[in-house]
Amino acid sequence: MRHGPGAQMMPGEKAKNFGAAIKTLMKYLRPYRIRLVLVFIFAIAGTVFTIISPAILGNATDEVVKGLMSGKGIDFGKLLDILLFLCGLYGMSFAFSSAQGIIMAGISQHITYRLRKELSEKMDRMPLRYFDSKTHGEIQSHFINDIETVNQTLSQSITQSITSIVTIAGILVMMVRISILMTITALVVLPLSMIFIKFIVGRSQKQFKKQQDSLGDVNGHVEEMYTGHKEIQAFNQEDNALDTFNRINDNLCESAWKSQFLSGLMIPVTNFIGNLGYVAVCILGGYLAINGKVTIGDIQAFIQYVRSFNQPLSLVANIANMLQSTAAAAERVFEFLDEEDEADPYAPEPEDHTSSVQTKKVFSDLSSPEYSVKFDHVSFGYVKDQPVIKDFSYEARPGDRIAIVGPTGAGKTTIVKLLLRYYELDSGSICVGGHDIKDFSRKDLRSMFSMVLQDTWLFRGTLKENIRYGRMDASDEEVTEAAKSAHIHHYIQTLPRGYEMEINEEASNISQGEKQLLTIARAFLADSPILILDEATSSVDTRTEKMIQKAMLSLMADRTSFVIAHRLSTIKDADWILVIRDGDITEQGKHEDLLAKNGFYAELYNSQFS
Repeated sequence: MRHGPGAQMMPGEKAKNFGAAIKTLMKYLRPYRIRLVLVFIFAIAGTVFTIISPAILGNATDEVVKGLMSGKGIDFGKLLDILLFLCGLYGMSFAFSSAQGIIMAGISQHITYRLRKELSEKMDRMPLRYFDSKTHGEIQSHFINDIETVNQTLSQSITQSITSIVTIAGILVMMVRISILMTITALVVLPLSMIFIKFIVGRSQKQFKKQQDSLGDVNGHVEEMYTGHKEIQAFNQEDNALDTFNRINDNLCESAWKSQFLSGLMIPVTNFIGNLGYVAVCILGGYLAINGKVTIGDIQAFIQYVRSFNQPLSLVANIANMLQSTAAAAERVFEFLDEEDEADPYAPEPEDHTSSVQTKKVFSDLSSPEYSVKFDHVSFGYVKDQPVIKDFSYEARPGDRIAIVGPTGAGKTTIVKLLLRYYELDSGSICVGGHDIKDFSRKDLRSMFSMVLQDTWLFRGTLKENIRYGRMDASDEEVTEAAKSAHIHHYIQTLPRGYEMEINEEASNISQGEKQLLTIARAFLADSPILILDEATSSVDTRTEKMIQKAMLSLMADRTSFVIAHRLSTIKDADWILVIRDGDITEQGKHEDLLAKNGFYAELYNSQFS
């Protein structure tokens, strides 16, 4: 089943280990024990007042009947006292119910806040390998659907379960107090209702699952059509896209209709069955009243209890169903939280944001000229026994500009991922400034690098905020200087709001080239000692590219730089060029020397200008 931002929890979805999931969830409730006791007391108190009310109303009815039958008239003073007392009971019930609702809402929000916070912190500690195996929808589902399911259960289902159980027990006591015979008559239809509810739930479950699957298909199709609407129009595929949507939508409509129809039968049919018992109670109550066994007020109160009896029973059934869904949702959240963190012995603990003494010492020992990078017999594969990098060795001296070229899939970007410890090596080592990168925490290691990728990433916010992402404590003047270095300052000044212009959620209100320039400005602002440029100028025009190349030369001065390039004309001035093929260095040297060898590099270069 696909879980996406728009998905909802399927009714009755079961956890793999219900008990363990609920037990873990209870640990999050433990700090709120006192509040939960108050919720329990208030829920019982509010329910008890509600249960007593029909009996008091029955007394009022008896008072009216007594006055009429005696011929002395109705004692309105006593009747008023009864009604005022009844209003007081309703008021107390409302007060207690409101209090427990407010307290429980606060508890649920604190717990869901904590869960979201833990999920967010966990994401920062997860290895990239985990996210390679999951879809965006699955990860989003933990933050949205699963957390919201837990929230709804905590805020509503717990109090509803308490009030429903107390209501059922209280109503039974009050019914037995009025008449045991009438109570037995009313309860005869109860097994029939339970059998029907089980029958309906069993069949509606299948349709709800089909509805959920179809809803996931619709969400996925709409997302694909939205992100690719330009391509759809360019290839005149609107009709095919619409046909696909209609087919998926028809499946969703059919399954949704069946599921809603079956679940919608539950209330009218259970009401019908309940009315059969209601009729039987009325006939029996009339007979008992004629024989003086019960009063008319008792019959009226009993009928109210019978009417009120089915609702809490249905709620208990729904809550039991909801608890299964909640356990499944909580289980997925806890499984995510229990995933293994990135191996990082020097990283701070989750609750401690200070680095260890050892990694701080190594980091402070390095000065800018000492940022050499050495790859020593590095081997790595995303899948075991399928190496992408094979016995890779090379040492970049401080200040070198290293270009990495090669065909698609050769392992160029993988080298960068290993350098930043997105993945752990299968064998070999990588050293920065003579220190193994494992001697640094990942936070300290990555603070040494500025990176500009081909795939730009901007977030919803102002242009200034997006540039400042490179160094959050930078002043406005430093942001402006970084923009000037990236040759985007003039463009920003032409905008109505300048640096305060808001980038929308998809960053579609600026061009691809401007996005690239903003990420380059971000790298200028970060001013890190090692640079990684992965096709950094691929989305800009030739004139802008030349200006950026000139600025990059200034930026790369006295810094170790790695430039991944497909456009070989951009790396002719590199200090050293590494030609990667099948995960290893096949050629290396300066541009002119490699051309003179007339090898694979020359073949690549000439193919771009043939």
